[in-house]
Amino acid sequence: MYKHKEIEKKWQNIWETTKAFKTTEHNDKKYYVLDMFPYPSAAGLHVGHPEGYTASDIIARYKRLNGYDVLHPIGWDAFGLPAEQYALKTGHHPASFTQENIKTFKKQLKSLGFSFDWDKEIDTTDPKFYKWTQWIFKKLYEHNLAEIKKIDVNWCQELGTVLANEEVIIDEKGNRVSERGNFPVIRKPMKQWVLKITKYAEKLLDGLDKLEFSESLKSLQENWIGKSSGHVIKFKIENSNQTIDVFTTRIETILGASFIVVAPEHELLNNLKSNKNINEYLEYTKTLSDRDRISNIKQKTGVYTGINAINPMTSELIPIWTSDYVLKNYGTGAIMGVPGVDERDQDFALKFNLDIKNIITGEVDHEYLVNCGSYTGLDLRTAKEKISQKLINEHQAYEQISYKIRDWIFSRQRYWGEPFPVYFDENNNIYLEENIVELPYMENIKPSNTGESPLANNKDWLYFEKDGRKYKRETNTMPQWAGSSWYFLAYIMKNADGSYLDINSKEAYQRFEKWLPVDLYIGGQEHAVGHLIYSRFWHKFLYDIKILPVDEPFLKVVNQGMILGPDGQKMSKSRGNVINPDEIIDEYGADTLRVYEMFMGPLAETKEWSVESIRGIRKWLDRVEVIISKFSNDSTLINENHKDNKFISLWQSTIKEVTIAINTLKFNIAISKLMVFINSLYKVEKLHSIKPLVDFCIMFSTLAPHLSEELLEQLNQKQIKDQKWPNVDEKLIQNSIVKIVVQVNGKVRGIFEKEGNLSEEEIFTMALSQPNVQKFIDGHEIKRKQYIKDKIVIFNV
Repeated sequence: MYKHKEIEKKWQNIWETTKAFKTTEHNDKKYYVLDMFPYPSAAGLHVGHPEGYTASDIIARYKRLNGYDVLHPIGWDAFGLPAEQYALKTGHHPASFTQENIKTFKKQLKSLGFSFDWDKEIDTTDPKFYKWTQWIFKKLYEHNLAEIKKIDVNWCQELGTVLANEEVIIDEKGNRVSERGNFPVIRKPMKQWVLKITKYAEKLLDGLDKLEFSESLKSLQENWIGKSSGHVIKFKIENSNQTIDVFTTRIETILGASFIVVAPEHELLNNLKSNKNINEYLEYTKTLSDRDRISNIKQKTGVYTGINAINPMTSELIPIWTSDYVLKNYGTGAIMGVPGVDERDQDFALKFNLDIKNIITGEVDHEYLVNCGSYTGLDLRTAKEKISQKLINEHQAYEQISYKIRDWIFSRQRYWGEPFPVYFDENNNIYLEENIVELPYMENIKPSNTGESPLANNKDWLYFEKDGRKYKRETNTMPQWAGSSWYFLAYIMKNADGSYLDINSKEAYQRFEKWLPVDLYIGGQEHAVGHLIYSRFWHKFLYDIKILPVDEPFLKVVNQGMILGPDGQKMSKSRGNVINPDEIIDEYGADTLRVYEMFMGPLAETKEWSVESIRGIRKWLDRVEVIISKFSNDSTLINENHKDNKFISLWQSTIKEVTIAINTLKFNIAISKLMVFINSLYKVEKLHSIKPLVDFCIMFSTLAPHLSEELLEQLNQKQIKDQKWPNVDEKLIQNSIVKIVVQVNGKVRGIFEKEGNLSEEEIFTMALSQPNVQKFIDGHEIKRKQYIKDKIVIFNV
């Protein structure tokens, strides 16, 4: 059993001393491999973290060995609500324990042998970092993509802050609560900073086509953006000169419209709040988020407004209702109910006893209108063209594209976040700070519970005078999403001395040209519609203002699967099934943990932790060490005159198959191929060269770097950083033996074995040489012959 503690400490010290993983910039080929940077929690790493980090580390090491300049950095997503909540709970300041947590995380990551360039380390709470977060925000404001609006937000009184939709969940009782702490959440109108991500909706959609995202990830983003092409139809209101604009994606169904539904926030209801039923309903809907309203579409609620509209195609009066399943910000905030066609509308009509008209019949691929007067019999495509043209010509409709995506609420009423570089005069005019606004140190960081952040209590910081005028700073802070929306650029800007290049400098642009886009980004799919959309938005904006040379940040995104506890359940403290990686490293070694997590199954799949399996991997690593050491300790076992062609073939095919497996992120396959090699090596008495051993160690170093370095040293070879990935020699690979069936006049008359690549004529010659085949062919003319590769030879005589 090899001494993993000694070996791992030894090589980690060597790597750190020699800066073995320092980013180089002298090769033509580059590879930027990135992990979603962690929030440094007090709990430290769990065994789920190393899965993604090991996968990215394998690729980083593999690319270096193949002559690439590799950027493989790490940092800390250290601002945000979790740290502040922990600070309030424990009485410690978030700044101090965040730095302690970072030290713990850093120690754990180093103990796993990850090849990060620590000179590139970033921390979102570092003023040198968030100086540029503030700079990007100012540019967004200058380009009219940031503004203050009074909007309905998710307000959590217990947390004292506004929450993004992604931070609100539904508990077991159906109540809306905060994701962190499970505190009640209500809808409340407040002034908030908003980023106009909706202006980039089309660009965000178009960009997906050229990205190597999984189909499920693309689908999540497409659905979140929610593009719909349709028409806005103007319905006249009965006994009024007013009209109500209704958005629909199916204008051809207007002849079946029997009611209109408006969102509870629609301006039509402003003069109807004296109606008790309407007012009570509006108060009820304030407790719901857009997500709640969409997800609860089966449980229809609503109130009749007492107002009717006129269908422009039929001149019929149809009632106007309000219901929470219609959203204010989608389309026009009003839809026409066509219960004979739309399932949601049908549910609503059945509940409130509204008219249902059946207007469509036929097969799915050939539907046509019925009960529609002169339009009866038209297929839906023709009907759409005729009806839209009629209403557009009469100025009663126009074409419109709508999106589900909402503008990004960018304010948080908390202390632990990036301050806004903004201040106001006594008339609430907005000014941008020229220099960085640093977060002031405060002992009391409890929420104000008034809607303002704890920064409002720091009067010395809050108010200042300039040129004889009084000003007040913005008290809100930015959300945790802010730093993560551009941090992948910060790694490129970071210098070895801890400073950053100016993001708008010529030198920064040259570095961006070198490294962007990120070639491989690994992290959890839970960030599909948060971070991955927000970061694409910021990146595209920076491209548009000529800061960046490419318009997409990430070329390929891979989501690693979850690692479940030994009981098959998601790991959690309450279940008592959390596996601490420090304990695994101590008992089995870092290389064992790395190899085991990659061998558990395909990277993207959910896997279950098994103590027995990790023990098995450790035994295998011990076997690797014993077998390689046998040859390194006895030079008589290496004899250049000893040629074992079968083993040489296996050695070369192993290089070929491991290379393919790593390139396709099939790390479990790569490990299985290396296992086959070791099993074969165990049976070999002598080798013609140490080259197969060296090649194995180089390949294995991507997975088990500490042991591989040690074994290479025993073989008197250079360190991994000075090695190159082995090249495969196809000529040395023996093709597998294939059995070929021979048929004569439809009957099997022989079977022979083929080895290697042979021509068709050579195959026919071998077939004809079979004694039993000759017996049925001799004396006959061969009228037809056919060879189906590696399967069968057919003769007709």
